[in-house]
Amino acid sequence: MSRSSARGATEPLAALVAVFAVSAGLALYAGVLDDALAATSGERNVAAPTADAVERHLTTAGVVDPERLDGALSAVPTGYEANVTLRAERRWSVGPTPQTDASRDHRTVSVALGPATVRRGTLRVCVWR
Repeated sequence: MSRSSARGATEPLAALVAVFAVSAGLALYAGVLDDALAATSGERNVAAPTADAVERHLTTAGVVDPERLDGALSAVPTGYEANVTLRAERRWSVGPTPQTDASRDHRTVSVALGPATVRRGTLRVCVWR
């Protein structure tokens, strides 16, 4: 085995530049992450996850059953009030009248109106404290 003087040493200036680049990248990442977390740390939008839970509660085989609407408020998080409204040729609603500052979410769903009768409808969920 021969000894060589070109062992893979790095110039000190190149090493300092590399350390600076990695440090700057980490600082930039941490700043962006902090901004992202600060934007979400305020009052969160609870309507979207609540609407997901309500839709799961109401849906059987991909079709919303309006007769199950009375139990939809069981999917609302503790400490919140909600109004759930379903529209498809008719209108069904459960819960108190929503406040003006309520968090809202709506989505298009398939609604069973009778035996072998399914129509497109809208599920709207309003959630507030």
